[in-house]
Amino acid sequence: MFPQNFLFGGAIAANQCEGAYLEDGKGLSVDDFLTGGTTSSRKDGFSFTLDENTYYPRHIAIDHYHRFREDIALFAEMGFRCLRISIAWSRIFPNGDDEVPNEAGLKHYDEVIAEIRKYGMEPVVTISHFEMPVALVEKYNGWTDRRMIAVFRRYTETLFARYGKQVKYWIVFNEINANVNDIKGHHEYAIHTGIHFRPEDNRAQLVYQACHHMFTACADTVRLGHEMMPDAMIGGMVAFIPRYPRTCDPDDVLKTFEDNRKKGVLFLDVMSKGKYPYYFEKELERLGVHIERSEEDLKLIAENTIDFVSFSYYMTLTDSAHPEKYDKSDGNVFSGLRNPYLKYSKFGWSVDPVGLRYSLNWLYDRYDKPLFIVENGYGDYDTLENDTVIDDERIQYLNDHLKETEKAIQDGVDLIGYCTWGPIDLVSAGTGDMEKRYGFIYVDLDNSGKGTLQRYRKKSFDWYKEVIATNGGSLR
Repeated sequence: MFPQNFLFGGAIAANQCEGAYLEDGKGLSVDDFLTGGTTSSRKDGFSFTLDENTYYPRHIAIDHYHRFREDIALFAEMGFRCLRISIAWSRIFPNGDDEVPNEAGLKHYDEVIAEIRKYGMEPVVTISHFEMPVALVEKYNGWTDRRMIAVFRRYTETLFARYGKQVKYWIVFNEINANVNDIKGHHEYAIHTGIHFRPEDNRAQLVYQACHHMFTACADTVRLGHEMMPDAMIGGMVAFIPRYPRTCDPDDVLKTFEDNRKKGVLFLDVMSKGKYPYYFEKELERLGVHIERSEEDLKLIAENTIDFVSFSYYMTLTDSAHPEKYDKSDGNVFSGLRNPYLKYSKFGWSVDPVGLRYSLNWLYDRYDKPLFIVENGYGDYDTLENDTVIDDERIQYLNDHLKETEKAIQDGVDLIGYCTWGPIDLVSAGTGDMEKRYGFIYVDLDNSGKGTLQRYRKKSFDWYKEVIATNGGSLR
């Protein structure tokens, strides 16, 4: 059984569900230019120009902007105790650095948060979830510019002033560790940092400078949040994908250790411990990267660490000093090697419930701060028959991960809550697809944007409802 105050819920993101991409004064976001089926549109001569003959899935998404009351009522029917949402930055400040916020955008989230609270749910608000106004890419080259810290402060101060009395839990940046992928990436621009890369750029220099500005902005947000909302909790978030050594060869173990630090805990080390770790400083030396960071920045980071550690968990990977010897495995944000001891989903992601218990113990041991699982889910191809979906594989996945979560709590881990990713089907962040579905609620929409957008309860809808009602007692 879970603690009585445990926050069962789900997580969605504005850019993947809202649609209404130009309504009520909203400005263009970097996500509005992503095409369906692939994110490769960010390569090879990319420009922020919309083609009237091209389908952009986020322009309509699942129309949550107009249907949020219907959707939240369905979440409430399952008994959700919390709902993680994100704010679309370009709804509040269409150009990112406007002097005055867009009142229509603020009013929309007034209504969304009020609707969540109407059913007794705790809103968990992500301030920046893999999106930013396009104007900030064009004017500042995203987070590479130090002025972005002040731009972000105006944004967060506006949110805290408007919603601070209704929202206790805040997450500053979604999966901030995804930034490092752009060092060796080939995309011409990065969604999360807003960097528009040129062929001659030193990508590591730009990415790590952007990371420093984001770390500074995160600390500034914690400081501001504690001043304006003394009872609030401000968290940091990463995509946590533990790596196991492919063998017990010491070279494999060392390679795994190094990759787990660089891709797993580096960002949490800065946000939670309040300083850059020694191993990162040596990495910068090896790369020949010099980050401009003032003593005031470092003091701010040291004195304003996050209140809780939140993370997404979908899978684990394996690692080796000799990767050419083994089969590769794709994953959420990062890739690695396949694990012969695990089963894999239809999308090639490993299924590792024990890895979640391992992750919870590892993170709590390292940071000694409350944890929050803010994404966990199972993507699958779903077939609607007789107005429902029989999604037994999803039920089994979630059941097994919740059982391991319960064991971690029994181990002594302080865990705030658990949010499934995509409690309702939405647009995939990685591919723009609709047919990779996670939800308890089926949305009638295909990869080309055809469908009625009608909502249908899947078999997992009633399963999760019972899990929450019994506080985990129905898990098998």
